[in-house]
Amino acid sequence: MTDQQDRSVDDYIASLDEQTVKDSETLIEMMQRVSGQEPALWNVGTIGFGTYHYKYQSGREGDGHTIGFYPRKGKLTIYLMDGTARHSSLLAKLGTHSLSGYCVYIRRLSDVDLTVLERIVRESYEFVESKSQEGPIRQILWKTAE
Repeated sequence: MTDQQDRSVDDYIASLDEQTVKDSETLIEMMQRVSGQEPALWNVGTIGFGTYHYKYQSGREGDGHTIGFYPRKGKLTIYLMDGTARHSSLLAKLGTHSLSGYCVYIRRLSDVDLTVLERIVRESYEFVESKSQEGPIRQILWKTAE
């Protein structure tokens, strides 16, 4: 769920420390270039680009951001809604980071190769977009990725 009615992306970014602001501005520029979408504030502090609709067999349904990130001091979380497993060969070339099922954690962007990161973000965006064109996404993509 977006949070645009309460706060703007610019206001949120302005509340962060200097290094996180710089890294966030770089990620916003990258994700806008990849998605062609304007940033939107989701939940507590996630900055998302694009949306897709999901509707699971359990009956749960809603909208999610296609790509996005959550900036915090000393830790940037990049969301790959198709999961990190799909990107393992590129992630091996990324630089210093850690992972979970659909998150890439980076201390600061200077720790990683931005060209590799942009390629990962682009591939993730294109995959989720292609799945969403078929109608509501019916499975959690990062759990079913090979």
